[in-house]
Amino acid sequence: MLHAISLTAILFGAWLLLSGYFTALPISLGVLSVAVAVGIALRMDVIDHESHPVHLTWRIPAYWIWLLVQIVKSNFDVARTILGVGDPIAPNVVTVKPSQRTELGQVIHANSITLTPGTISVELEDGEITVHALTRASAEDLATGAMDGRVSKLEGAA
Repeated sequence: MLHAISLTAILFGAWLLLSGYFTALPISLGVLSVAVAVGIALRMDVIDHESHPVHLTWRIPAYWIWLLVQIVKSNFDVARTILGVGDPIAPNVVTVKPSQRTELGQVIHANSITLTPGTISVELEDGEITVHALTRASAEDLATGAMDGRVSKLEGAA
């Protein structure tokens, strides 16, 4: 029920911000549309801890900031590689064993790898992420476990 209440609040807040109308009729129509959408989602039984992860609410902003910094740093590394002043292009495929306990944590980890330029998560199966890396340095960065630790912290591990 917490997930449905949270989803209702988020959908209505987004609707209110995007519509910009604060009179009775538009607000009542917004409430009605959100109620119908959440009702359909409840009937389909698609609101759960994975589709709407309320438990990550307070930890995710710090993770997003860290990930944004990593994306910017990787952008510069890839640009240097393309310009020929960075590490040479040496495409390789590596396997990363994430320490996340849940499938949601593993998916966040794999998606974070893909969002970081120079690496792409090719497959997530049996608790292992297969990654294509543009350079050896980007593959070695994955081996350090910095991203794995951040995702585990986001997930709620110590």
